[in-house]
Amino acid sequence: MDYKDYYKILGVARDANQDEIKRVYRRLARKFHPDVSKESNAEERFKEVQEAYEVLKDPEKRAAYDQLGSSWRSGQEFRPPPDWGKDFEFTTSFGGGQSEDGGFSDFFSSLFGARSPFGQQQTGRRAGGFARSGEDHVAKIQIDLESAFRGGTQTIELKAPQMSDDGRVVVKPRTLRVTIPAGVIEGQRIRLAGQGSAGLGGGPTGDLYLEIGFRPHRLFQVEGRDVTLTLPVAPWEAALGATIQTPTLAGPVDLRIPAGAKSGQRLRLKGRGLPGATPGDQYVVLKIVLPPADTPEARALFEKMKKEMPFDPREELGK
Repeated sequence: MDYKDYYKILGVARDANQDEIKRVYRRLARKFHPDVSKESNAEERFKEVQEAYEVLKDPEKRAAYDQLGSSWRSGQEFRPPPDWGKDFEFTTSFGGGQSEDGGFSDFFSSLFGARSPFGQQQTGRRAGGFARSGEDHVAKIQIDLESAFRGGTQTIELKAPQMSDDGRVVVKPRTLRVTIPAGVIEGQRIRLAGQGSAGLGGGPTGDLYLEIGFRPHRLFQVEGRDVTLTLPVAPWEAALGATIQTPTLAGPVDLRIPAGAKSGQRLRLKGRGLPGATPGDQYVVLKIVLPPADTPEARALFEKMKKEMPFDPREELGK
């Protein structure tokens, strides 16, 4: 999909204040409104202007959009960064907009649509009378897999957009101490009571929900509570069988490799995944690794195997 430079579409500077953005939008909306404009591309330009204003008028959307930086060019091929939305705090009314994503472009949907990290729905609660509870906030954070396994308290820093006195959007850091429960999984939310927006008319303060994600791990892949490890084994270990010390989240264990094991074979360590009412398992995928033939002795050994062990790995292809 093409990158859209919303500042260029409206013709405003990246540091323009909200009053200037509103003023320019109104002028362009009148100019390109399909009911009155005689421009040949009026409808297309009107939709572009509407979409740009939808982002830049909202302090949260604008601050999030600005995280992409200014090095992108209009029309350049674009995909949201893998960590898009990480550590960004926003209200739960932020969401993708009307009718799924308001009929806006794929670019808008990828950043702010219903399936994006920002595609949340309003969950605010009302108190009685004229009192109104504050909005809930949501932030997606990443933790280490070991933290999810063991639990514990850690410090996180969120980016919270705010409007300055001169109508410009600023992003201020917010530091919190958070208790991570052992066995938390990706997508699970931790509720911090009273850490959202202040209520009105004596209404209660909203809550902050932290959505958990895992940082990439050098050894393990995660699915739900199960973890998977790719374990390199030597040809003789696979052929003859062996007991190999194997990493798990709780520490190394001895794993028995059956004789005649094949590359890609999966072995299961029951209950060695993330803890829970039903603990996850660890799956070990075997990967046979050949030693290098980088010395005369090693080459001679491979030549001997070639002569004394007639073996056709492609035999099945001829059937």
